[in-house]
Parts: sequence; structure tokens; C-alpha cells
Amino acid sequence: MTTYGVDPAQFRQLLGRFATGVTVLTTRDARGRPIGMTASSVASVSLDPPLLLVCVDRRHDMHPAMQAAPRFVLNVLAADQEALSRRFAAEHPDRFDGVGYTENEDGLPLLDGVLATIECEKHSETPAGDHTVFMGIVTGGGVTDRTPLLYYRGGYASLSPG
Repeated sequence: MTTYGVDPAQFRQLLGRFATGVTVLTTRDARGRPIGMTASSVASVSLDPPLLLVCVDRRHDMHPAMQAAPRFVLNVLAADQEALSRRFAAEHPDRFDGVGYTENEDGLPLLDGVLATIECEKHSETPAGDHTVFMGIVTGGGVTDRTPLLYYRGGYASLSPG
């Protein structure tokens, strides 16, 4: 296979200069258990209809759950939730053990103490390299005035109080 474009190290260096918010993507797996993963490849797509996208590695255990699930939630993490981000980024089968959450009316996990929850109905999915881009129509959610957790240059950061 011929590789086109910059090498992975340069790609990480270049995109590492783009500060992103940190989210935990949650849904239910095929057996009805809560499942989640840390996701920073998230973007708004459209206002009409209200669409967003999230990218999931095809090798991640979240991938089959996202393919099967009709709905998902993006939990936008607050500055003091780095440990939660790390937990959901780890390869661990029971990431929800000991994690506080409630369920929305669809039974999807909403993590406690987050900056925002963004509830979505899956709209479409598109293969993209080693990931799949899942598009969702935003159907609800909630916000707080907490400070966001950011990811920048391979590490966590937060906004300074201004």
C-alpha cells in the first residue's frame, strides 16, 4: 500500500496545534450495556438540519456499537474531568465501573458533571481511512457554565479564567 500525504508523526504534530474540546461519546452496545470512548474528532457540520460528526477508529470496541445504535450522546468534558477522559480513552472493557451517570429518556448514558450533553440521532456513516465518520442530528441536550477541558499538543489544558 502506497502512503499518500505526510507521515503520521508530522500529521500529529500539525494537528496537535489545533486545540480541541474533549468529549466522551456514549451509547448502548448490542447487549444494552453502556459503552463510551473519549473523542476529540468532533465537529459541527450544519445548522439546518443541526448536524455534527464524530470519528471512531474501526478497531475500537465502540465502532460496532456505533454502527448498531440509532442514537448517541457527546458528553463535553469540564476542566476537572481529565481523569474521566483518560479512563474512557483506555482499553478497558468496563469503563463505566464507578462512573456517575444518569440516563436520558432513550436510556443513553449522560455523564455527571460535564460541561454539556449533546444528544443525537444517527443520520449517516461514511468510511474514512481507518475510521468511520458518524453524523448525527442533534435532538436535545443541556449545558452548564463550567470551564472546558481542552486537548492541545498531546496533552490536556484548560482556559485561564478571564
